[in-house]
Amino acid sequence: MLGAIAMLKLKLKLKFIALGIFLSLIVTLTFPTAAWAVAPSLGISDSHLTACPTSPNCVVSQDADSKHAIAPITYHTDRDAAQKTLLKVLTVVPRTEVVETTDDYIHALSKSRIFGFIDDVEFYFPKNESVIHLRSAARTGDSDLGVNRRRLEQIRLALQDLNI
Repeated sequence: MLGAIAMLKLKLKLKFIALGIFLSLIVTLTFPTAAWAVAPSLGISDSHLTACPTSPNCVVSQDADSKHAIAPITYHTDRDAAQKTLLKVLTVVPRTEVVETTDDYIHALSKSRIFGFIDDVEFYFPKNESVIHLRSAARTGDSDLGVNRRRLEQIRLALQDLNI
């Protein structure tokens, strides 16, 4: 009787180990790149933010097709005030951290609530225009269920409420 119980426990342990290996394999195949992977090419090149990839998990306000396009944010204050206000707004965006700021560019990282996937969020302030160009893109996966677009639209509304 005792031997049968020990054998049953061993079989149960082996099933849990096999299940763990199976789930690890599924996660690895489903999410081949780590969510915290190094950012793709970002920043400003020839006065433009990086174009979106073909996947639907990106929006950009410059040179985008209809699937990836989002309007830039216009402002009515001076550029420095607009940038300072945007930086304040970003401090209250959940799970978002500003990682780079220059006189015409802001780069922030936003993490998803459950899995911790990282999105790169960028803002470009051209010198002779009263607009903020926007880009937000997931680093991994294909669909973001519209999260990047909604995040930027919420930031736009916050800036409008602050009368920039």
